[in-house]
Amino acid sequence: MLLLLIAYYWHAGSLKWFERVADFKERTGYIFVCGSAMLAAAIIPESLRILFFQKGRLERRNITNLAFTLPFWAFMAITVDLFYKAQAMMFGHATDLQTIAVKVVVDQFVYAAFFASPFTCILYDWKHNGYRFSGTGRILHLDYYKHFVFPVLFANWCVWIPMICVIYCLPLPLQFPLFSLALSLWVLIYTWMSENKSGPHLSSHG
Repeated sequence: MLLLLIAYYWHAGSLKWFERVADFKERTGYIFVCGSAMLAAAIIPESLRILFFQKGRLERRNITNLAFTLPFWAFMAITVDLFYKAQAMMFGHATDLQTIAVKVVVDQFVYAAFFASPFTCILYDWKHNGYRFSGTGRILHLDYYKHFVFPVLFANWCVWIPMICVIYCLPLPLQFPLFSLALSLWVLIYTWMSENKSGPHLSSHG
């Protein structure tokens, strides 16, 4: 991510490539937003699961996983793109330290803390619970957030605070494309966390 930022500001050839990416994103709109997120957050992680953990064998669970992750991450991508646009409207398009710091704080301690992390935890728990609504009342309890949402939020801060510091150094049309590059890493980390926690907490709180 840092190398891409350096290339954008100090390498003329890279700047032209970035401009083409930004133009393509602007022309295709939410087709690009949803498509890149589904590729980064659903197709690539599931393909890596098949390749490395299933020795190349396609299983039924891969199809059911994609049936969930494709629409989920497409929706989340739309919220991220709208959020980036809202940040630009509220705080401007400048890339000075103060503007970037404000955007990072709002991003991670408002959007991520009160929407993205809790919403992702709840939806993934629902998936791991076989899409059953029984036992979902636990999400109304503070213990659920303390034991399951906060660890995810903390991991989110560790991964995304450095990432978005780079993202907000770029013009608005390039912010989402760079976000989508980092998304695969986060989804791999989150999938591992959610699958390792799903068994114990679903049984103990169901």
